[in-house]
Amino acid sequence: MNKNNRREDIVLTAAKLFRKKGYNAVSMRDLAAEMGIKAASLYNHISSKQEILASIVLAVAKDFVGHIDTVVPQPITSIEKLTSIIHHHIELTAEQTDFLACMNNDWIHLDEENKTLYLSLRKEYEAKFREILRGGMAKNELKNIHIEISVFGILTTLRTLYVWYAKKDTVSLKTLKTDLPRLLLDGLVD
Repeated sequence: MNKNNRREDIVLTAAKLFRKKGYNAVSMRDLAAEMGIKAASLYNHISSKQEILASIVLAVAKDFVGHIDTVVPQPITSIEKLTSIIHHHIELTAEQTDFLACMNNDWIHLDEENKTLYLSLRKEYEAKFREILRGGMAKNELKNIHIEISVFGILTTLRTLYVWYAKKDTVSLKTLKTDLPRLLLDGLVD
């Protein structure tokens, strides 16, 4: 197995363990045992548990910022922009549940440099989200609801979607992508 594939396997396994037990409860020995290798072997591919955490959290945060960066300048309505963002959250929930759980639950354990970077990315994302909402309200595409309440209501639902969706095997991804935007946005749309 090449070094990049092994590193990827380590990160994927760590994300699963962090989700299950929490970052602080997982040791490098736990990770090695889960992978069926010696703990010392992990260090051939990564330098620390902190490096793993940072790679998980920052990858998801950068993915969200990258997506919203493509949505904001598009010549579409604010409703279409918000729907695209909601769909992106749903897709990541389905595809990277462990990574989302790690980002939401364990970012607080990042070292100061990576925590600062993560918080900067989150702040940037939320600012662009507010920009979409303000633009939609200015064009009368959205109801004039307090921006912070709108941000809280929508993003809190999206950030915690992975917790709910993992338990709902009766809800298809297609249904979720159809109904969740309607539910979240009908409160905003006149």
